[in-house]
Amino acid sequence: MMAKTNPLEFFREVRSETLKVTWPTRRETAITTVMVFIMVTFATVFFFLADMVLSKGVSFVLGIGN
Repeated sequence: MMAKTNPLEFFREVRSETLKVTWPTRRETAITTVMVFIMVTFATVFFFLADMVLSKGVSFVLGIGN
């Protein structure tokens, strides 16, 4: 069974926990965003090349390649 607390106490506890959060700086957020875009670009290129290689391989094995 869950302990029952009144709404006012609940919101005080939520506010208290929110104040403990370490929020990233604007610079950290920008750097992380750029790193995500770089990794997405690398993943896109990798999967594009892997798809092309596998497509050529399957076409060759099935005998429909040129």
